[in-house]
Amino acid sequence: MVDYFPQEYFRRHDSSSDFNFYSFPRKVVHIDTWAIAQLRDYYAHVLPQDAVILDMMSSWRSHLPDSLQPKRVIGLGMNAEEMEDNPQLNKFIVHNLNDKPQLPYEDKQFDAVLCAVSVQYLTQPAKVFADVNRVLKPNGQFIVSFSNRCFPTKAVEVWLQTTDNQHMALVTQYFEMAGNYTDIEAESFTPPIHDPLFIISGRKAE
Repeated sequence: MVDYFPQEYFRRHDSSSDFNFYSFPRKVVHIDTWAIAQLRDYYAHVLPQDAVILDMMSSWRSHLPDSLQPKRVIGLGMNAEEMEDNPQLNKFIVHNLNDKPQLPYEDKQFDAVLCAVSVQYLTQPAKVFADVNRVLKPNGQFIVSFSNRCFPTKAVEVWLQTTDNQHMALVTQYFEMAGNYTDIEAESFTPPIHDPLFIISGRKAE
């Protein structure tokens, strides 16, 4: 794993414990209905049936399509009450990736890992992306989606100071920095009157 960025890129306006910020549930969606529909359609086309899926940085909705029948979906997030209200999770764990970028799972556990509209809050993204690779099965897919919204006090400085197109390049660099990803692809959905949606995905190389 190679880290290209100075640490100050990942400073935040609110550097207090994330557990304080996420101590109460926020049962809201962070992209509009059109963008949610695009994300569900994307998942429907790329995720295999009967998959074991990790919904990383999970909340009360995972936006998985009804047509998908996974074997199980595991949530990892910051607020237990939110994840308890997520009907698509089979089980969940509360875990702060900014304190512990290592995922609490054995190697090669998941067919896919999802990170929806949350990558902008990671303070050690290369380490997290590398550990996602560890827990993926060979050829497993990591799908990172985001829009142009965020909690600005918790988003990292490099995110706040860059554009949507630069965000796509930044997340692509996270994959490259982590190593052992192949087929890294970027897609954008940017209609004039809805929330934009950007998706970067990669597969475990071996």
